[in-house]
Amino acid sequence: MKPRDETRSIGWIDLALLAIVFIWGANYAIVKWALSEFKPLAFTFLRFAVAAVLTPALAWSAEKSLSIQRRDRPWVILLGLTAHVLYQFLFIQGLARTRASNASLILATVPIWVALIGTLRGSERIRGRNWLGIVLAFVGIFLLVSAGGAGIRLSASTLTGDLLVLGATIVWAVYTIGARGVLQRNSPLRVTAWMLITSLPWMLLIALPELRSQDWRAVSTQGWLGFGYSAVLAITLGYIVWNTGVQRLGSARTSLYNYLPPLVSVVVAWAFLGESMQPLQALGAVGILLGVVLGRDRPKG
Repeated sequence: MKPRDETRSIGWIDLALLAIVFIWGANYAIVKWALSEFKPLAFTFLRFAVAAVLTPALAWSAEKSLSIQRRDRPWVILLGLTAHVLYQFLFIQGLARTRASNASLILATVPIWVALIGTLRGSERIRGRNWLGIVLAFVGIFLLVSAGGAGIRLSASTLTGDLLVLGATIVWAVYTIGARGVLQRNSPLRVTAWMLITSLPWMLLIALPELRSQDWRAVSTQGWLGFGYSAVLAITLGYIVWNTGVQRLGSARTSLYNYLPPLVSVVVAWAFLGESMQPLQALGAVGILLGVVLGRDRPKG
């Protein structure tokens, strides 16, 4: 059954996506810090192992079933490999080799890639005002990140990491577009559970050498707390809400929320850590918010 169109009004899914934005906004710094104690692939596998237990349990508790349509099962497995294996490998390896600010700016280009790929495939209808919003929000992100004290810094030392994060960005855009059809026919909670369960063995195969060589005694209590935050909130809850957004709002409009985590990071640092907000950063913040509003809107007719 095709879900009700919710793209013309602000509803509960928007509020849920905004909550995830706050979680992901803090996740850059938390993951970057945790990687000083965890090996990247060991950390990634453990996060998804936790999510692969929690998500099916939530699906069974809420819906009393894990079943999805038979014709969609091969596609869901492929989506899981894309979103959970390939994307996470590129993201973690890239973040370990570049600055968090570089990664946040590069990942903020997801809506641009989604709009371009979706338009070329004919799966997304992007109007002129939507394109204006997408571009305006990205310019806002650039001002926000580059004007900060820890702004972007492109150099030979970060190039490998930047390219890996760019690869992760394109992979996430492809996944966001590819998942829409499956999510229109199946419960987002069940689809997420299937993707996690079927991709976990492949993640284990890739992470096994680092799991064996990880010094578990070197991980502090704070490190485990950071791991728990990332596993339960950023991964388990994050993927469920994101997939629900793709189902109800569409790929392009959901992807616009990718613009907001860097803004959240700056605002939190300004409000709670006493860091200053530069005038260009404030201008960038306005551009991001206005861009998300324009990009999300779908005119009638």
